[in-house]
Amino acid sequence: MSSNFVDSQGSTLVVALAELEGHLSEVLKEVRRLRALARALEEENQRLRTIMFAAQAGEGGYQQLLRFYEEGFHVCPPHFARVRDGDGCLFCQSFLEKKGLQSHG
Repeated sequence: MSSNFVDSQGSTLVVALAELEGHLSEVLKEVRRLRALARALEEENQRLRTIMFAAQAGEGGYQQLLRFYEEGFHVCPPHFARVRDGDGCLFCQSFLEKKGLQSHG
């Protein structure tokens, strides 16, 4: 084998390894971001569970949904347990009205 061929392959390998290290660094950065997001979502999920399943004397399931809605969370199936952005949600209101819990105008 000629030394030019070995040098050419060697430098190509070095470039490929450098590119691979760059990609690996990006993947690790994304994994760290996703882990942080997962932790935040798990914490919010636990907080929402605490709110939803808080035992309150004489409060039935629909009253819990109404309270949950009034605390600023969606109770409609498409957006359940997501934080509402301050305004009412027509889906939630319709759902609660069907259940005879509340009438919003």
